[in-house]
Amino acid sequence: MTEQPHSDQDHTDQNHTDHDHTAGHGYISAKDDYLKRLRRIEGQARGLQRMVEDEKYCIDILTQVSAMTKALQAVALGLLEDHISHCVVDAAVAGGSEADAKIKEATDAIARLVRS
Repeated sequence: MTEQPHSDQDHTDQNHTDHDHTAGHGYISAKDDYLKRLRRIEGQARGLQRMVEDEKYCIDILTQVSAMTKALQAVALGLLEDHISHCVVDAAVAGGSEADAKIKEATDAIARLVRS
């Protein structure tokens, strides 16, 4: 099977079918917190739309974009920490090719976050 090239915008986890979905993901224990944060971010996005519709001052809109970006980054960093401390650690304990794949996956995710 040949891997198709992809951009960061349309990136999908090429290995998602290989994950053990019965084990649960690292973020499950904080799922409600993540959902709360994401709903807040969704509200910020709607607020940004209203600001543009209402022709608010550019700098005020940019300030809100910055706040929303920071909120998304906080979610991403939390998910990354949960992934490393749960999924990557479990794979490292198991060893073998799964450990290598999880470390590569985490490294790639960090690289995407750094570039964003």
